[in-house]
Amino acid sequence: MHLRDFFTPGAVDFDLQATDKDSILAELVHLLGVDPRASDALVRVLQRRETLGSTGMGRGIAIPHGRSLVANRLRLAYGYSRNGVEYQALDGQPVHHLFLIVAPPLEISNQYLPVLGRIAQFAKEPDVPDRLASLAGPDEFFRLLEDKGV
Repeated sequence: MHLRDFFTPGAVDFDLQATDKDSILAELVHLLGVDPRASDALVRVLQRRETLGSTGMGRGIAIPHGRSLVANRLRLAYGYSRNGVEYQALDGQPVHHLFLIVAPPLEISNQYLPVLGRIAQFAKEPDVPDRLASLAGPDEFFRLLEDKGV
């Protein structure tokens, strides 16, 4: 399993514009290309998940995630916010890098938790935040994932 397999080039954005947590979640969901009603439902699922505890893991990285009937398979999106967003991250710092994970409530392949773990492990590598910040587009993003073996 490689993270690259769950992304599409359109689900990677290096110019997120939102300035608050709820708006950035909506912007990430938009990258998945779901219809507006499904998009609103998915944002609500992610907001509910955030009330349980922030998915901001520190070092400028957050991994918002959730399960929803809106998703028919596991989907990932990545967004970069140059200015950062207040996200109630564990270290209290703004979040710049966001990895969105969305999965259906029941998965035959049961990839949701392993994918979450792989992204968290990738994000903990010392050079990852700086390398992500230096990328210019989806091709470089996918190359970084391949270089790191995720």
